[in-house]
Amino acid sequence: MLAAHGVGRLLVTGAQTDCCIRSTLHGGLVRGYDTTLVADAHTTEDLTAYGAPSPEQVIAHTNLYWGNQSAPGRTAGTVRTADVSF
Repeated sequence: MLAAHGVGRLLVTGAQTDCCIRSTLHGGLVRGYDTTLVADAHTTEDLTAYGAPSPEQVIAHTNLYWGNQSAPGRTAGTVRTADVSF
């Protein structure tokens, strides 16, 4: 559906950073889309009771590693909400 509408770039925001956000970012990049994570517009639930890092650590880690992603012919990275441009 995205390709049919000529979409080439994804701006990713939302919930469940450690699942949905990461899957969307990686899925978009490997399918040929430029993928940008809006660094201050995603969140996750607190799963520390199950041994997971704190939500703040999950978010910070995702921002860190996505800011350094790349793929041949594709761009990836992070941007703050105030710096998003269409």
